[in-house]
Amino acid sequence: MTRQACPIAAVQMISGPDLEANLAEADRLLAEAAAAGARLVALPEYFPLMASDEGAKVRMRETEGAGPVQAFLREAAIRHRVWLIGGSCPMEASQPDKVKNSTLVFDDQGRRVARYDKVHLFGFRKGDEYYDEAATIEAGNEVVSFEAPCGQVGLSICYDLRFPELFRAMGEVDLIVLPAAFTYTTGQAHWEVLLRARAIENQCYVLASAQGGRHPSGRRTYGHSLIIDPWGEVLARVEEGPGVALADLDPARIADVRTSLPALRHRKIG
Repeated sequence: MTRQACPIAAVQMISGPDLEANLAEADRLLAEAAAAGARLVALPEYFPLMASDEGAKVRMRETEGAGPVQAFLREAAIRHRVWLIGGSCPMEASQPDKVKNSTLVFDDQGRRVARYDKVHLFGFRKGDEYYDEAATIEAGNEVVSFEAPCGQVGLSICYDLRFPELFRAMGEVDLIVLPAAFTYTTGQAHWEVLLRARAIENQCYVLASAQGGRHPSGRRTYGHSLIIDPWGEVLARVEEGPGVALADLDPARIADVRTSLPALRHRKIG
């Protein structure tokens, strides 16, 4: 049976240190996406918490299947009748002072269908700007994809964007989802060009849901949440501030690109 075009949405936020406020804002934007017809929606990385104290996420980490963030995602998926890709949530790690930075996926019946633990951990130092995710995050080690109404979906988070081998390891997917909290410095330089490259080389749609603006901690994230088609064309964008980017994932477009330029079949390595 031929699949029909499927509306997908990327939610952009400016999360802060207040969990309840962040969940309320996420719910407001999910309602906006659902009202516009989205069937699959992705929240940004760190949507439930962005604080100046890096230990805050360790203190709020959740165990498998239990916790306020997981409960929110499950209930929101049911209430808004969407497949919900939950940005990232701090989950229990093997070390007591660290978390797994995890994307949790719930279908429109509230069933959890996938979990991806961020593999590549961001490290950056330039002048006074410094980040070291490995200090509080334990890396995952599995490539994850799942079947959704819009097709096969591959999961990734933020810094993973810079490692094309991860996306190749997904096999042929219809959609790559990348929740992120890209810094303004690196985002301004590389965000869009890397996202478009991932879409072009994998001949699939890319949905990137970002944090975008000045946070209460003083940190500035780049935003520019995007939906990109398999030819690398940007279909929807939210530049800065809270909002929703919405576009159709069209299986016919994927088929047309892969037929006219069968690059995936022409691969010689891997």
